[in-house]
Order: sequence, then C-alpha cells, then structure tokens
Amino acid sequence: MQIYMGRDKHENEELIRWGWPEDIWFHTDKLSSAHVYLRLNKGQTIVDIPSNVIEDCVQLTKANSISGSKQNNVTVVYTPWANLKKTGDMDVGQVGFHKQKEVRSSMCEKKVNEIVNRLNKTKSEDETVNFQALKDARDAEERKEFRKVQESKKQEDKEFAKKKEEELEQRSYSSLMDESNMLSNRDCPIDEDDFM
Repeated sequence: MQIYMGRDKHENEELIRWGWPEDIWFHTDKLSSAHVYLRLNKGQTIVDIPSNVIEDCVQLTKANSISGSKQNNVTVVYTPWANLKKTGDMDVGQVGFHKQKEVRSSMCEKKVNEIVNRLNKTKSEDETVNFQALKDARDAEERKEFRKVQESKKQEDKEFAKKKEEELEQRSYSSLMDESNMLSNRDCPIDEDDFM
C-alpha cells in the first residue's frame, strides 16, 4: 500500500482526475484539507484495510487541514476513488459522491504526533510525479492482462468445441457408413451352405 497526498488544490485535482480504482480517498468532513489517497494492492477493497492503516490516513488528513489540525473531534470521511463525483460547476479540488452509502467516516479526537511524525519520515516530495503516466501505465497493464485472459478463454472454448465435435462424431453412424469400410455383395465370399 502506498499513500499519496495533494500539496494544494491543483494537485488535489490531478489526484481526482488520475486516481486508480484501487485508491481510497480521505478528506476532513466539512473542512478544507489535503486529499489523501491510500493506494491498495490489486484485488483489495476498502474492507481489507487494517484499522491501523485507516488511523494513519485519518491522522495524516487531520494534520494536513489548516483548521482541522487545530481542532479536536474532527470527522474524516473516506470512500473508494470510483465513488468520487466531479462536475463542471465545482471548484478546483472540490468533489461530491455518486453514492453516499459508500462513504465511511472516522472520528479523530486529537492529533497523535507519533503517527504523523512516523509518516512524515517516509514522505517523499517528488516534483516529477506524473499521475497521468502512472494511470496510463496501470490501464495498459490491465488491458494486457484482460487480453491474456480472453485469449486463454478463446483457446479453452476452441479445445472444448473440438472435443465435443470428436465425441459427436464417435457417436454418429457417419463413420460407419464410410465407403472405405463397406463391401459390396460382389466382394463378399458367398458360402452356398448359408442359404440352405
């Protein structure tokens, strides 16, 4: 798992635009804050996130909210990236939700400096992160895997059809009625005793 965080509303907008289906978005409820994204491993969902990782993301979100960092009992909401809704009339960095029932929340009573300091020690401020390139590479890999699965399925279907055809042929009389397997009466030796 990896955590991404927007430094300003423009980087938040990039994260909204180029998020992955595996991303979980965190933000303070009703307060401005950095957008924090937890990138899950492929196949994981929101229910697979350990509670200590959720606590880390909640603490990081609270610590990176100008007003939220100074308050106690701040609610942090989180939801899968696919649930974020962006319309043309929204300000830069602003989002809504497609389904409110997919939004979860966690109450952050107070800032835990040990958690925030530990996370800040692992922070990398890389100016050259190209979120679009990361998303494009991920999508290309996904399409490659999908094609591989489709090719495998097509091959299995072909083998199944061939096997089915062979079974049908074995059960049919057409192989018995092949001229090469037939003898005419002229070619058969006749024993006159058989007719008496």
